[in-house]
Amino acid sequence: QTTYSTVIDENYVDPGAVSMVFPEQKRNLIYIYLESMECTFADTASGGGMADNCIPELTQIAIENENFSGGEKTLNGGVPLTGTTWTIGAMFGQSSGLPLMLPFGNNAMDTQSDFFPTLETLGDILEKEGYQQELLIGSDASFGGRDLYYSEHGNFILDDYNAAVTKGRIPEDYYVWWGYEDAKLFDYAKEDLAELSASDKPFNLTILTVDTHFEDGYICDDCPDSYWNKYANVMACSSARVKEFLDWLKTQPYYDNTTVVISGDHLTMDKDFCKEVSPIYQRKVLTAYINSAAERETEDYRTYSTFDNFPTTLAAMGVTIPGNRLGLGVNLFSEEETLLERYNVDEVNAGLSQQSELMDTLLAGLTVSIADVKASEYDPESETFTVTVSNVKKEGIHTIDIGVWKKSNQSDMEWFQADPDENGNYSFTVPMEGSRRINGTYHVAVYANSGNPKDPRRGVSMGNVNVKVEDPDFTETEDAEEIAVAKLVVEDYYEETGGFNVYILDVDPEIELESIDVAAWGISDQSDIVWYKAEQLESDAWVVHIPKENYERMNVNYLVHFYGNQTNGEQVFIGGVQGDFNGNTKVYGAPGEAENEGA
Repeated sequence: QTTYSTVIDENYVDPGAVSMVFPEQKRNLIYIYLESMECTFADTASGGGMADNCIPELTQIAIENENFSGGEKTLNGGVPLTGTTWTIGAMFGQSSGLPLMLPFGNNAMDTQSDFFPTLETLGDILEKEGYQQELLIGSDASFGGRDLYYSEHGNFILDDYNAAVTKGRIPEDYYVWWGYEDAKLFDYAKEDLAELSASDKPFNLTILTVDTHFEDGYICDDCPDSYWNKYANVMACSSARVKEFLDWLKTQPYYDNTTVVISGDHLTMDKDFCKEVSPIYQRKVLTAYINSAAERETEDYRTYSTFDNFPTTLAAMGVTIPGNRLGLGVNLFSEEETLLERYNVDEVNAGLSQQSELMDTLLAGLTVSIADVKASEYDPESETFTVTVSNVKKEGIHTIDIGVWKKSNQSDMEWFQADPDENGNYSFTVPMEGSRRINGTYHVAVYANSGNPKDPRRGVSMGNVNVKVEDPDFTETEDAEEIAVAKLVVEDYYEETGGFNVYILDVDPEIELESIDVAAWGISDQSDIVWYKAEQLESDAWVVHIPKENYERMNVNYLVHFYGNQTNGEQVFIGGVQGDFNGNTKVYGAPGEAENEGA
């Protein structure tokens, strides 16, 4: 992170400096991001990585149209590179040709007032050409800053879960999975296309599905029960649903002048679905260009990344691109070599992970601090100190979570909640009672909590402070011996699944757990913290998958803490895991093992 690479600076082509020429009759665009959809899910004979094909319709669509497999007539797709391996990173990368490399959590762009305003993206280009544009998604568009990106770059109509409630498409209390399911999404797409196509302006409808999100996807009424596990059936349902939508689309009067792009956003983060895939198989997102206005200049098999979707989409719409390069991407219909045809994946990822002058310029406008967090000095008379949070720059906050601890492994962590005052500021007076009657330095971490029980994160880090407690009435005592309530077992990191599993085993039967919250982070101030829920396997056994994708900037180091939520409302610290993605692992605060022994 302290060294510079020329990968971005020497290969980036500023779209604003390229004189693109649109056809006289501008083509419409429908861009469908399929959540976690990979070529991998097809059978090996079709270019997939599995014994059985659970996405037969998508396989046929990709092979019969254009996926740049040349004369091989098998699946081919884009490789998601560093900075594009989660949803907003993927959408940003495919429409700007750049990685989303942030100095804070990957999904924390919702804390900003701008989303790289000087950058020229696909949305900006189409807006200048008079396109009407809409983002249609079944989840909350504010997650990860998607609303900010699409409103700022292309003035998109934001038709998300909240808009569906406002429009009366779904009841106010309706909420499944991440908002509403894909069956409704494609129905709404048909309705919106009728309105968009009625205008005399060309349109761009960008759609993002969600049913195939990890872990194991969302089972709807249409899902089959003919594949080997739940996730495969969800993938099969998505495959059939996309085909039905395309079949319907071909009957519409505007179809002949419409280009359709289908692309997986990123590789799946599901903990075990790809475990049996060969380690030498190159996993790629499923890609298909349908009804393209461009013809290939070469029939060679193309090796490409999702950055190449940016210029290739415009070329498929009949746009002439001098030089055939935009961002870090290449027009795949041309003979121009892609980054991955000139360098291997590891070389490019290494370069993207380092600093660049261009990214420094873009990141300079970010507000890293999203609030002012302060703590008063300890008051020996009241035996308290007060934490205040002001100048909050994040919207949609329900409460503020405040974590306080003294021990280095956080086994004495206690959580408090602060509510807002009439000015939108927060404060909480922390009592130094009971087990806290020990002198020393206390650490305080503050998080914004959306209050949405479906939110995949507990909160976004707002800041950290320390408070020194020196009270003559407090007796220095040795910490009581830790009582292990469970055993932590860590599996090796799996390159093919992009993460590792941690098992919580042999849970003390006297500890009645309702759920287990898992916090993982790589940056020391926890600004990239992501919260997960462990999945219960048996009465005394749980598991959680930690994907590497959420920690692209952490230089392979990670820290994970486990908190058990008891049925009596109290929380107990279970233990922690620290290590790296090279297999070096240490368990503390609970007995554990560095490797899984068949758990």
